[in-house]
Amino acid sequence: MDLSDLLGKDAVIAGLKAKSKKQAIQELSAHAAGLTGLSEREIFDTLLQRERLGSTGVGHGIAIPHGKLTRLDRLVGLFAKLEKPVDFDALDDQPVDLVFLLLAPEGAGADHLKALARIARQLRDATVTQGLRGSADAEEIYDFLIQPLASSNAA
Repeated sequence: MDLSDLLGKDAVIAGLKAKSKKQAIQELSAHAAGLTGLSEREIFDTLLQRERLGSTGVGHGIAIPHGKLTRLDRLVGLFAKLEKPVDFDALDDQPVDLVFLLLAPEGAGADHLKALARIARQLRDATVTQGLRGSADAEEIYDFLIQPLASSNAA
């Protein structure tokens, strides 16, 4: 699975303004509503419900909020580089500045897990995260996100 299967060029935000985790999720939900045609509220509530189970802040300034939606017909990704890092209750207590939102259909099962693993693998790569943090425009960020990893095999 390639990230280009999940993420369109229109799904990258280069300087998202948010002062808190909740506000970041709200802004991402608004953008995701535009991409999916689903209600912003439904997306926001689904993501908050998932966050209550445990933070999706995975460490190193990265968060991967995700959720399953009944009326969604495909996996949808959205990436945002925050203008300023926010507290995301991350595992390492570091603020988050890179957020990859993943929405999946209710019955996505294994595809949802494969997509999460692929996103995590891409964002664990220091070259990728360095490039993302050094990029100011959405197109450049998109290119870093979809580049094949040197150590990667087609997963």
